[in-house]
Amino acid sequence: MSLTPLDVLKKYWSYDTFRPKQLEIISAVLDKRDTFALLPTGGGKSICYQVPALINEGIVLVISPLLSLMRDQVTQLIQRGIKALYIPGGIHYNDLDTLLDNCIYGNYKLLYLSPERLQNELVLARLRQMNISLIAVDEAHCISQWGHDFRPAYRNIASFRKDFSDIPCIALTATATRNVQKDIVDQLAMHEAVIIRDSFERKNLGYLILQEENKFGRLLRIFRKYTGSAIVYVRSRKTAQEYSSFLKANGISSHFYHGGLGNGERQLYFEDWSSNKVQVMVATSAFGMGIDKAAVKTVVHVELPESLESYFQEAGRAGRDGTTARSIILYTPSDEQRLNNQFLNVLPSVDYVKKVYKKLNSYFQISYGEGEQETFRFDFMNFCNAYNFKTLITFNALQLLDRNSVLILSQEFYRKSTLQFIISPVNLTYYLIKNQGIDTVVKSILRTYGGIYDQPLAIDHTVIAKKAGVNLGFIHTILLQLDKDDIAIYNHTNYDSAVTFLVQREDDLTINKIAKHIKAQNTRKINQVNSIKEYLKTATVCRSIQLLDYFEEKQVVPCGICDVCINRTRNTQKPNKKLIESKLLDLLKLKEHTSLSLSEALAPLPDSAIINALKNLLATQKIQITSSNTYKLNE
Repeated sequence: MSLTPLDVLKKYWSYDTFRPKQLEIISAVLDKRDTFALLPTGGGKSICYQVPALINEGIVLVISPLLSLMRDQVTQLIQRGIKALYIPGGIHYNDLDTLLDNCIYGNYKLLYLSPERLQNELVLARLRQMNISLIAVDEAHCISQWGHDFRPAYRNIASFRKDFSDIPCIALTATATRNVQKDIVDQLAMHEAVIIRDSFERKNLGYLILQEENKFGRLLRIFRKYTGSAIVYVRSRKTAQEYSSFLKANGISSHFYHGGLGNGERQLYFEDWSSNKVQVMVATSAFGMGIDKAAVKTVVHVELPESLESYFQEAGRAGRDGTTARSIILYTPSDEQRLNNQFLNVLPSVDYVKKVYKKLNSYFQISYGEGEQETFRFDFMNFCNAYNFKTLITFNALQLLDRNSVLILSQEFYRKSTLQFIISPVNLTYYLIKNQGIDTVVKSILRTYGGIYDQPLAIDHTVIAKKAGVNLGFIHTILLQLDKDDIAIYNHTNYDSAVTFLVQREDDLTINKIAKHIKAQNTRKINQVNSIKEYLKTATVCRSIQLLDYFEEKQVVPCGICDVCINRTRNTQKPNKKLIESKLLDLLKLKEHTSLSLSEALAPLPDSAIINALKNLLATQKIQITSSNTYKLNE
């Protein structure tokens, strides 16, 4: 007796019911209908092709743009006892051949690959030998020129489908206007597609925009008030570390997460956060797709997102369990200029992209007509310094080359390290006696890596740090000391980026082929930034109504829990000024206070009302400001 979709859901995911629209989508797929699924962030899109994979004979081909997302999904599937694999970047031909053979003969149920892989003849030949039951196109908005992350490689899918015309296709996305939806269906050559979409409305999620000069102080107030799991989104690696350090220094458990972390660190930090060992993850947009944590209570943007699409996705990671949650943007007027500097003033022209592409080939000494399928790791800052390039516009140029299938750009912190002890165990013991404080690290290494006296062994800093109970920086310092003292040989190399060239070097000819796409993507970026600015400035319309309107969904009734709705309610129930002043005086009779501590003590009174009351008490000389910026009663 064959399993039903619900049977599969219970057996492998231990869920008793499907989320809205999931079963409808799965049923259409099982009926072999081409299906377009539009579900909001957290709506459970992956279930819609994973369940059919376990019901049907054969293998589901999943086309996804993100290597990290593919890796995470495959890891989760394997943990559930489901045979799945993905094709990583920069893989050797022989290893690729072996992986694809495993899919043909190994009874695998899901194969994840990037759209660029459909340009590889070996991959295409092996796919033709597989019993493919379904083609799943994840992040399907990437196929549309008008989507928010257009990738021309997605256009190869329609051509690929011609060899598999009898196999159904499902396209999935969380963000698409109706024009983008139509474009996706057309570009994928979907036949009489069933279009199923769930409402984007999140009734439990309050969208709040707060003008705040002191964002550090406001974060403390937010996380002392809302103690549940949280994400803080920032724009840079440096800022992620700064905010995380500040929160930890003030008693709020936190980790930071960005593209510069090693895989071991990322996994360790993510596990601490997902298991609630730490409350707050301060992260760049590298921390995003594939997050499967339902009980996130608060998402805060301390720096402005680049588009309403990305904001909606990031905000939507709060409240997936259906309980009350909030998404907060902390905003100052100067942030708008910063947004321009980050996204509009650094849009590379076609000529600039040509220049970067030529220099990149020169940097790796790639000859004209060569370089295809070659991978190079490098330090991005060293590359920019070599040619006196400005970093942000150069990075954007590399991203455009990535999106237009000229190359694959990977941000990674790659520390390939080997270690070998070159003294005897007895002499090492004497050394540790003389050098107190490092024996825990050394013993962790010896317990982990057998044979490290005999030959250089590849080591993982994160594994050692975890076993020794110390931070990664300390591990690196100790290893450098061992090398300096002739105790061990420590070889290490640092990179933060990698590129895989997808086409042979043809300089201007290569870029001329994609010039119109570059111009269109720059125009799209300008429109996206302008949409965020408009959203920030429109303080008279419910935030939920604004967002749904952007995605062409009409909502008539205001949400009642966004900052616009809350302020409208407060304006009809204005706070009693005399009562607030009396409460302030009572607090100041006990001790001096900062404006922050007064605001916390009088929560949930609005800050504006408290500030106005303080101004009035200062004007009437009932209180004064001290040299340390605290308030106290006048004698």
